[in-house]
Amino acid sequence: MTEYLLVPLAVLPFPEIDPVLISIGPLAIHWYGLGYVIGILFAWWYGKRLLANERLWLPGGAPMRPDDLDDFIVWAAAGVVLGGRIGYILFYDFARYIENPLAILAVWEGGMSFHGGFLGTTLAMILFARSRGVGVWRLFDVVSAGVPVGLGLVRVANFVNSELWGRPTDVPWAFIFPNGGPEPRHPSQLYEALLEGLVLFIVLRLFTHRFGALASPGLVSGAFVTGYGLSRIIVEFFREPDAHIGYLFSGWLTMGMVLSLPMVLVGLWAMMTARRAAAA
Repeated sequence: MTEYLLVPLAVLPFPEIDPVLISIGPLAIHWYGLGYVIGILFAWWYGKRLLANERLWLPGGAPMRPDDLDDFIVWAAAGVVLGGRIGYILFYDFARYIENPLAILAVWEGGMSFHGGFLGTTLAMILFARSRGVGVWRLFDVVSAGVPVGLGLVRVANFVNSELWGRPTDVPWAFIFPNGGPEPRHPSQLYEALLEGLVLFIVLRLFTHRFGALASPGLVSGAFVTGYGLSRIIVEFFREPDAHIGYLFSGWLTMGMVLSLPMVLVGLWAMMTARRAAAA
């Protein structure tokens, strides 16, 4: 039997970008961490812009003052970092951290789960909204509208770090990753950056500025959760599963798919509930 090797028409050279942006003595600023910081700051700034635009909230008006988000940014940062780290430990590499508990603190080495960060931030939003007497779904909508930018930046940082690369392929835009073996692979991190970042942000922008979705609590956040879940499931078909987990059950299902499917269902439920409430 003849064996066919993956020989793409062209293999793009992997860019030589140092994962460390700046290093001052023992202090090192990584592109990965910078992506999280810029993402949180952008969502804060963008949320304030949405709250300041009363036209987007008609007929009920904005649920809070823009300054209210100044206090929430600390809650959001804690939810993202703690939730993302705990989620990665529980969902992806629990055995390793049980054997070496001190490694849990080494966040600079990577190891963050979006699904864990999503749950952590959701909890932070619920607690903050209740403490301020703000509708939970209203806060969900304000925050989620700007989140895709941070998601896109973090995925680009994953590419720079040569991690979470894709499956072997012969497409012309394949890369040979420094730690991904000799085979050309899908740049699945960039696929995620495009879908979860740019495309999802544009879709949510249309919801908020063209379709008046902020007047229906839960519609924007439902669209975000649905859009992320679908984007992640699509990219999982091109992404190499984590080596210590591999494929689940049928040989094609991945942990990312398993964790994203409930998000799609919850997002669709939130959108339908918001539309029914608006029509009532």
